[in-house]
Amino acid sequence: MTIISDLHLADWAQAFTIENQCHSHPWSAATFQANQGERFINLRADIDGELAGFVICQVVLDEASLFNIAVSPTFQRRGVARHLIMSLSERLIERDVMMLWLEVRASNLPAIGLYESLDFNEVSRRNNYYPTANGREDALIMALTL
Repeated sequence: MTIISDLHLADWAQAFTIENQCHSHPWSAATFQANQGERFINLRADIDGELAGFVICQVVLDEASLFNIAVSPTFQRRGVARHLIMSLSERLIERDVMMLWLEVRASNLPAIGLYESLDFNEVSRRNNYYPTANGREDALIMALTL
């Protein structure tokens, strides 16, 4: 069973480990720690008492941006990311947020499929946005009307 709760400062070291396991170009520790505070909704997913994944989201007025989501390789393909996004959406609706935005690597087809299954729509594309091992790749900008 997946349990969703708030991601607290005490969780950041563990979450940062997952960040580094999951992303080819992870955030720095400083960036990771800077994305907290009253404008953020940061959630953690636990399975059997172990941190399985997290989501970091900033809220500004009636819009939110999903800045980061990661699921430990041990727990991938178990619906953890879906649970995190659905729980995040519920919290955003409670705060009268109207739109949730995100950017995703154009090559990340599993994530794009997940987002589309949750009713996100592609809105735009940012050319050469993300770094890769051999250059850069596009980001898709996706939005969910809440």
